[in-house]
Amino acid sequence: MRAAVVAAPAGTARRLMRSLLSRAPLVRALGIGAPVAGLVAALTLGSAVAFGGPSEAPAAAGAGAPAAGIAGLQQRLRDRPHDAAGWAALGLAYVEEARVTGDTAYYPKADAVLRRSLREEPGNAGALEGLGALAAARHDFHGALRHAGRALEANPLGQRAAAVRVDALVELGRLDQALGAARAADAARPGIPVFTRLAYVRELRGETREARRVLGLARASATDRGDLAYLATQLGELAWNDGDLGRAGREYAEALRQSPGHVPALDGRARVRAAEGDIEGALADRAEIVRRLPLPQYLTDYGELLESRGREDEAERQYAVATAWTRIAEANGVAADLETALFESDHGDPEVALRAARAEYDRRCPDRRARRCGVHAADALAWALHAAGRDEEALRYARQATATGYRRALFHFHRGVIEKALGKDADARRDLAESLRRNPRFSPLHAPRAKAALDDLGGAP
Repeated sequence: MRAAVVAAPAGTARRLMRSLLSRAPLVRALGIGAPVAGLVAALTLGSAVAFGGPSEAPAAAGAGAPAAGIAGLQQRLRDRPHDAAGWAALGLAYVEEARVTGDTAYYPKADAVLRRSLREEPGNAGALEGLGALAAARHDFHGALRHAGRALEANPLGQRAAAVRVDALVELGRLDQALGAARAADAARPGIPVFTRLAYVRELRGETREARRVLGLARASATDRGDLAYLATQLGELAWNDGDLGRAGREYAEALRQSPGHVPALDGRARVRAAEGDIEGALADRAEIVRRLPLPQYLTDYGELLESRGREDEAERQYAVATAWTRIAEANGVAADLETALFESDHGDPEVALRAARAEYDRRCPDRRARRCGVHAADALAWALHAAGRDEEALRYARQATATGYRRALFHFHRGVIEKALGKDADARRDLAESLRRNPRFSPLHAPRAKAALDDLGGAP
């Protein structure tokens, strides 16, 4: 599953670009300089990608449309400045607005008003839930777990806190605990947020049939069009990871029928179109995605598709904005090391990639002797070590990333390339073949590289 992101208004791109331009020293430090100004138009025409963990899902019933409520809450708090519940609600609305628009400037605002809520009423569950959601959004998963635990002590039926707890356990690699937490949440208060997280834990454990079944049950009980779009998208992701392009395409189409412009479904459709050879259609979808939601994941995906077509200058513009966006996110308290590590390993400085990957891995897993510390952090560290020429060490983490049964073609590609560099040809053939068996068109850049590497080894075993 990929990040679940709600489409933002077209003006979001312009707001984010103004934020970039207001930080001239940062822009110069990034080496982007004057060309950034020209990217204002590029962003409004197409250039951004989703930034978030793969476990993002509907947080709780009633979440959504935050902007409409922010002004009302602000007015209410001007009249009732000691309203702890009102401050907590405003903090959650800021977190949700950041998720919807990609504007991380809302995170410091959320932090301030949630702490104000706790000053007005120490230990209140709403503020603790909000701090948990904020910590998760900033990729502080230990903090998210701590706040969620305190919130559940205050309100054992808190659906948002239960969801944050599962998300944090997943990102920290504690899949058995995450499964237990998801089951407990389902027993206490079943609903779409719980179902989607239970399905994701199952997927990470390699239990895709069960994940599909759980998502199907969730869809059968859903009535909200946004929930239906999200669920169809996640079913599309399961099909995509299995290389079933037809089924994936149908699910993404259903998501877009339920919610036209739903960004994750557009992202999925772009991948399917590219895989099926409809490059112009894929590029059109990528342009629409970044027009709606200019975030690094989508910027990078757009850039890689452009690069695969020989349009390197256009690709570099997407990469430059992705890098600048990440730096601004970091200034707003987001731990963006995972995204930095993957991006720099493929498109930038291997040493920068390795520093970021180690920081992310150590943040999630202070004890490196632990067997599992989150598949995404392990994969990023493995790939960064490979980019830095340290394949012996990389292999340990590549094995860790593929140990849970999670069906991700990219992980097997990374492991296969590392094994090939070490001269472990039989293992490399197996993993490269597995990446292409999972999805022979998993990436416009890396799938051809996987095939070339496998051919160099004599083909599939």
